[in-house]
Amino acid sequence: MDFIVEYLSFFVIQGEGGDNNAAKTFSHYQTMDRYDYADSELKSFLDGEFSRIVKRKAERHPNSEAAPTKIGRFIVEPGYELDSNPNYNTFQRLRTAENAAEFHGFADELVRLYMDAAAVRGGAFIVVHATPNRHTDQPILFVLKCDFEPKIARITDERNLISHVEMAISARNMKSIQYPHMPEEGMLEYWELKIHQASHARYFEDFLRFISYEKAMPELMSEQVLTMVHEYMEDKWQGQDGEDRQQEAQRFEVWAASEKRELQESWPQERVIAAAEQLVEQQPNLSVAFKLGDVSVKGPLSEFGQSIHFATYNGRYVALIEGDFFQFDRSMSPVELLQPPDLLEVLEVVGRGKEKEQPKDNLPY
Repeated sequence: MDFIVEYLSFFVIQGEGGDNNAAKTFSHYQTMDRYDYADSELKSFLDGEFSRIVKRKAERHPNSEAAPTKIGRFIVEPGYELDSNPNYNTFQRLRTAENAAEFHGFADELVRLYMDAAAVRGGAFIVVHATPNRHTDQPILFVLKCDFEPKIARITDERNLISHVEMAISARNMKSIQYPHMPEEGMLEYWELKIHQASHARYFEDFLRFISYEKAMPELMSEQVLTMVHEYMEDKWQGQDGEDRQQEAQRFEVWAASEKRELQESWPQERVIAAAEQLVEQQPNLSVAFKLGDVSVKGPLSEFGQSIHFATYNGRYVALIEGDFFQFDRSMSPVELLQPPDLLEVLEVVGRGKEKEQPKDNLPY
């Protein structure tokens, strides 16, 4: 997807934001219209980035809270419209600017808001008004932050040979905002924007204070499981509030608050499978990950009770995983040469290893 750049404002931020007392300043270098941009060196630097930003995938419920690319939604009070949101109004003024001077003024307001965010670091801050050359004639706003790249040198002439460049910018690890979000080519979602910040510093989340982000999948899944636990408790105790209920509720609270949780042995398999199916119906790609002893396993939650089974045998936990084939990677091991025995033969040795580990009394010394 190609874009026609109508306006671009280029700012340079100087100073580090790790220390709140550090001086942070910015300078406006240039604001361009489409003709200035076409003749500038920025064209070759940025043209490919716009398409990459638009095509970059973002999950509405990412797998991690630290996902670099997120979809944000403007926050409005019930009964109010988008124009009640300050962040939306800032972006909309930039999208509807009628000339380069007006665009520069609105871009200046935006960079001043950014300067109030935590962890602001030196670099180029670029605000772009661009229109796709097909699919839609609606403008898209791009806000780009490129950190400075130190220790970059360039060749000058035969006398000096090498000249040190104090400040240089790179598209590597570029942070970006795209508004509006384009879920599919030509489809614009005016309530949403897309941010990308390949850094532990949450620049744009701090800077855009009237934007909300959907919960990450682990947090969302945990909340839904806890809701199921509460429903189970209500169904089991039927309004009773005795000591036994309080003890069970406390045990579930401790379990939910623990980072490393153990098998609770509370629900029958049928209830667990039904709960898993309810979650998978909402999010088909959910996974289940666990550690049995020193062995880690991860698989689709939808396969629990199908090809992933938990059991006990001879006082030991057993995880049984079935499938049509094995596949190995990395370095080879003798395990790949195994002729698998029958399952019943394997069960005969389950628990024996634990017996061997037990200390024996009256050993000769």
